Amino acid sequence: MLHIIRYTALALVLLGALNWGLVGIFNFDLVARIFGDMSVVTRAIYILIGVSAFFAGLGSYACYRDNITVEYE
Repeated sequence: MLHIIRYTALALVLLGALNWGLVGIFNFDLVARIFGDMSVVTRAIYILIGVSAFFAGLGSYACYRDNITVEYE
């Protein structure tokens, strides 16, 4: 079950990154174009993308923290 949440979070983070790339390069907001400019659905998607970014960041931090090894010679 947790892997489904992780993959969903990753997909939403990638969607958000793609959307911001389109906004930055072409001034084109894909999410707003599909679901309406600041409609309830658009706002919900933006919130889910933000929560997913936070969740993915925590997961990345946990992987980094658990796998770090330091060797001194």
